[in-house]
Amino acid sequence: MKKATELINDLKNNKYDELLNDLYVDESLLEYQRNRYVAAVEKYISLYGDNEVEIYSAPGRSEVGGNHTDHQHGCVLAAAINLDAIAVVGKTEREIKILSDDFDIKAIDVNDLAVKQEEAGTSEALVRGVLAKLKELNYQIGGFNAFITSDVIMGAGLSSSAAFETIIGTILSGLYNDMTVDPVLIAQIGQYAENVYFGKPCGLMDQCASSVGSLINIDFKDIDKPVVRKVDVDFSKFEHSLCIVDTKGSHADLTDEYAAIPAEMKKIANYFNKEFLREVDEQEFFDNIAKVREIGNDRAVLRAIHLFTENKRVDLQVAALNAGDFDEFKRLIKASGDSSYKFLQNVYANSDVFNQSVSIGLAMSEKILGDNGVCRVHGGGFAGTIQAFVKDSYVDTYKTEIEKVFGKDSCHILKVRKYGGKKVVY
Repeated sequence: MKKATELINDLKNNKYDELLNDLYVDESLLEYQRNRYVAAVEKYISLYGDNEVEIYSAPGRSEVGGNHTDHQHGCVLAAAINLDAIAVVGKTEREIKILSDDFDIKAIDVNDLAVKQEEAGTSEALVRGVLAKLKELNYQIGGFNAFITSDVIMGAGLSSSAAFETIIGTILSGLYNDMTVDPVLIAQIGQYAENVYFGKPCGLMDQCASSVGSLINIDFKDIDKPVVRKVDVDFSKFEHSLCIVDTKGSHADLTDEYAAIPAEMKKIANYFNKEFLREVDEQEFFDNIAKVREIGNDRAVLRAIHLFTENKRVDLQVAALNAGDFDEFKRLIKASGDSSYKFLQNVYANSDVFNQSVSIGLAMSEKILGDNGVCRVHGGGFAGTIQAFVKDSYVDTYKTEIEKVFGKDSCHILKVRKYGGKKVVY
């Protein structure tokens, strides 16, 4: 560990420039990140004094393939991105004290790890849950002071909460366990904290993408023991950027739209006496499609078609990346988006057909991009964001043109980051 003031001097004297370039995959971000790190350390000093510190990082994520398949025990492809939470951390005895941006998290006693109902839905619950699970698994835990700041965009489907859970687990791995806690386990611990302590049922995709880093392929066939595989490719060699565009549609009153997707897929599964669509034989489904329609819900039938095709597409996307065939990968991304539009039908809400911001975003993106990239709905759908893979040489043009539709700073140009939760500076 280094004294905080010493770390500031090293950052200002460019000693960590190579490391920062490697972490954030974009030289144009170097000055921003350097200044961001300096400001974070200065904030730490103002809160806790000039102590010995380390800096940790955990990225946000973007879903790449497997739209609405995880709840049916399907397969997904997700990517860590170069927006992250960073934490300046100093070791203490038995108490964890965190200021997250300007939000003061109540101190946590590391010896008081029981579930507290009054903490449901809070950051305190997530911290306590991570501590409890690590201790249960016989890892060492202890106290620390931290200032955490994040540039993971809230409400854009990039999983800012998973980044927070991951960074807490990574800090405890680094401070007390010599970074020996497996990244997949850190993800599972984050999921546990969110399910049991925070009180929110969630899958594992977000936490895994943040903790493991790069591109990851997750198979949820066995939901208790998901198979997580890192897709070991250097995404930067493909010379494409990942763009997330906020189409400014409201997520208000969309709960029923989201809930209908797993409910309708489950209805098809139940027709075949199965609980999840992943358990249904695809050929049996198509052989009996006329009979299946008798349930009186053709949309459910179409959504099942999406599930079967999307699940296979994830494997093909992984194969294309491993083979270095980015054109095939892009074709599959477009096919995924087309399937979400036509079969899954999560591009606009049936309850509000006159507002179709995502549809407009996709239509305009296709017109702007031509042969320079592909686009698809991002995340849950119905409103919010779209995703585009755009040639680096064309990304400025795309940003300029799409922001004429949705306003300044609506297009976020991102890179796929090869690192997950990481001790960055120490």
